[in-house]
Amino acid sequence: MTDTAYIQEFKSVKDIEDEYGARVPDGAEILVAWYGYGSYCGSSFVLYRLAGKLYEVNGSHCSCHGLEGCWQPEETTVDALRLRDITDECDGSNEAQARLTAVLEEISAQCK
Repeated sequence: MTDTAYIQEFKSVKDIEDEYGARVPDGAEILVAWYGYGSYCGSSFVLYRLAGKLYEVNGSHCSCHGLEGCWQPEETTVDALRLRDITDECDGSNEAQARLTAVLEEISAQCK
């Protein structure tokens, strides 16, 4: 992947772990990591690859909370991810959606 996987408030794996209050699995390849703020809220989407499988984490909160307790990775597929629209009123959501689309195109090209 050529573009940065980290968007808006996430700049590193440490940022993800700090905000979610959880540990990213050893060996996980972060493909998309976005955390943006909106009007009195925040949204996040993390996509990673581990041992050849894709996992996604979705988190959101109101102004009085953070992402703590939202770290619940779910195994996913390229087909399922193609149906995702992660755009919302939070900063960077369009950039995150564009990154997700590019990642899915690259994964699909590698499978041909």
